[in-house]
Amino acid sequence: MTEAASRRRGRPPRTESADTRDRILNAAREEFSERGYDKTSVRGIAKAAGVDSALVHHYFGTKEQVFESAIEVAFAPALNAPEALADGPLDGVGERLTRFVFGIWENPGTRTPLLAIVRSAVNNDTAAAVFRRLVASQLLRRIAAQLDLPDAELRAELAAAQLVGTAMLRYVIKVEPLASADPEQIIRRLAPVVQGHLTGP
Repeated sequence: MTEAASRRRGRPPRTESADTRDRILNAAREEFSERGYDKTSVRGIAKAAGVDSALVHHYFGTKEQVFESAIEVAFAPALNAPEALADGPLDGVGERLTRFVFGIWENPGTRTPLLAIVRSAVNNDTAAAVFRRLVASQLLRRIAAQLDLPDAELRAELAAAQLVGTAMLRYVIKVEPLASADPEQIIRRLAPVVQGHLTGP
């Protein structure tokens, strides 16, 4: 049997596999953004990507696993937060983290996929579990490691709760006057509170 014939019967070539995988991920992010977790199906993702649904299962498995892979890419900018903490003195960590987080939310390119993630997590237990797992393992524990304090994980979670809660009210629920307030004003007021959670007594 020739190599070409063998490849036709087996998996697609590596470059084709990467392209197909990326196409499925892009389609999944768009589907989850537009429809939310509950109304998105593997079949719908496959149709949007122009592939058979069996290929979605082949590359990612279940809908939950597709969601996790899709949001991991969308959530990637937020995963640089621990580096933002490390880049400077500890007494300015609250402002650096607050400024970093709101920089992501204020950027339309990163805000749109984040909104999709948060909305899905709020409305669906499975999506919430995936989001929680990603945030805990890849973000909060890394932030806690930068603090080097006995209750570092709780401190990181409280700081995150402050920032996520404010972001929810501003960008998702759009409560006024918070929704239209100047971002710099929010950062000035929020940064000392976040600093207190991270390094206060």
